[in-house]
Amino acid sequence: MLTILFDGLAYGMLLFVLAVGLSVTMGLMNVVNLAHGAFAMFGGYVTALLVGRAGVPFLATLPLAFVAAAVAGGVAERLVFRPLYQRPHLDQVLASIGLVYVAMAATSWLVGPQPQLIALPQWLQGRMMLGEVGIGRYRLFVIVVCLGLAALLHLGLVRSRFGHRLRAAVDDPRAARGLGIDPGPILAATFAVGSGLAGLGGALGLELMGVDPAYPLRLMALFLMVVAVGGTEGLAGPLMAALLIGVADTAGKYYLPALGGVTIYLVMIAALVLRPQGLAGRRA
Repeated sequence: MLTILFDGLAYGMLLFVLAVGLSVTMGLMNVVNLAHGAFAMFGGYVTALLVGRAGVPFLATLPLAFVAAAVAGGVAERLVFRPLYQRPHLDQVLASIGLVYVAMAATSWLVGPQPQLIALPQWLQGRMMLGEVGIGRYRLFVIVVCLGLAALLHLGLVRSRFGHRLRAAVDDPRAARGLGIDPGPILAATFAVGSGLAGLGGALGLELMGVDPAYPLRLMALFLMVVAVGGTEGLAGPLMAALLIGVADTAGKYYLPALGGVTIYLVMIAALVLRPQGLAGRRA
């Protein structure tokens, strides 16, 4: 039981890193970016190709995956999303879905349709025993890294001057300009960091989820579930939602294999019925 709980927590922490960028762009920037999974796929491919074909150490590829996905996100923000900031959400949805299919087709053409796998370093393989509980080394590594990222995000978005400027730029761009705050670079930097986090999540999740050209569509529902169940008012809601979904999915597949992946959808429905405003949202 404790081993299943630990594996579920690792999966949930990974989902949080993958989906938190989408939560930020939807909650703070009011942008519906369904292409978020494409940046996660990009980061996963950066790590897979560098480790598998260039022999770069796994740890060294993680910051490279973040930077590569952040740069790709910055380019997409400037060329695709910035002209859509003041457009209806339906336009943003259609444009981002189009971007997903372009990314999938380009990936399949450049790299091939086969899934990418990597060999983890020896020190991340296997399990270690704490009493009678078997803990996967790689999953423990994922939890530690994701907890550190969650703490950094909290400091950056809630406690920092940049976070205050971001909220001002989103809430009232005209007033923000009057105070000397240029919303453009702030929104671009936020979008790029969110995309970079998705890329880092895609790199970290290679062992658990793999990566292939269909990755963005395969995980789109999970991203949206984390945002819908957790809400978009902060970081606490998506974190709780990701952990809930991760544990429910892992436990459901172990204890109720006949239901398979249906368990997380049942959990999502129950959470939305009980807390339609999000797990950490305030009632109207």
